Amino acid sequence: MKENITLRDAQAQVDRWITTIGRRYFSPLTNMAILTEEVGEVARAMSRIYGEQSAKEGETIDLADELADVMWVVMALANQTGVD
Repeated sequence: MKENITLRDAQAQVDRWITTIGRRYFSPLTNMAILTEEVGEVARAMSRIYGEQSAKEGETIDLADELADVMWVVMALANQTGVD
């Protein structure tokens, strides 16, 4: 069974990864651009899974992974702007 964690715990995990493995935060404006890119990837996945677009040959569609990327960047932005 998976452990339930709070958003605060998740933000702390993101911060630990960024400050140890990733070494540093990107600027808030860079992270906003990255968030926009990630939301676009969610839109692409949604349009292929639930919309009228079809996947390209060899394209892998993983909505869960794309949504996780959005959550990651949102938590990074929250951390660096003091939102908990």
